[in-house]
Amino acid sequence: MNSTAGKPVSHSKTTITELMIPSYANFGGKIHGGILLSLIDKVAYACASKHAGTYCVTVSIDNVEFLQPVEVGELVSLKASVNYVGRSSLIIGIKVISENVKLGSVKHTNTSYVTMVAKGEDERPTPVPPLIVETKDEIRRFVEALKRKELKLSFNEKMDETKDKLDINLAMDILKGQRCIVNLEV
Repeated sequence: MNSTAGKPVSHSKTTITELMIPSYANFGGKIHGGILLSLIDKVAYACASKHAGTYCVTVSIDNVEFLQPVEVGELVSLKASVNYVGRSSLIIGIKVISENVKLGSVKHTNTSYVTMVAKGEDERPTPVPPLIVETKDEIRRFVEALKRKELKLSFNEKMDETKDKLDINLAMDILKGQRCIVNLEV
């Protein structure tokens, strides 16, 4: 694979559409979130590996917020595109749409961002081709992915600081007034 020649976003755009069947439903009659997560992971892999030209693995799935329930009998389409590439990583943007074909209604149920890493034959991270961005939307998505990465890094650093500084007395103060019963002698 020539990792120096870029590939346009259009090269690896991927859509998966699947019928939601009764065995995918939870006890409330709605489609399990885990089914949708599995489909998100599947379409992210397909999109990332098309761009990278090699096997890719999932590093993280960000922004999983189920905006609307998905019903049995609906068609779910997951539209994926590469939004960002680093040296060996790719961020795949995924828009999830659910369609009730009987009613003719379409609803946006989720947007997620999946970070993937390309792996070489030696199972180590391997370089991916640069991303050729050709539209204002593709440029916006690339920049948004950069900002999301910065925010995620900052958040993780702050959480690590919080964990390092948290002692039991401070934790007890924080828990006052919360819906938490502390069953520990301090």
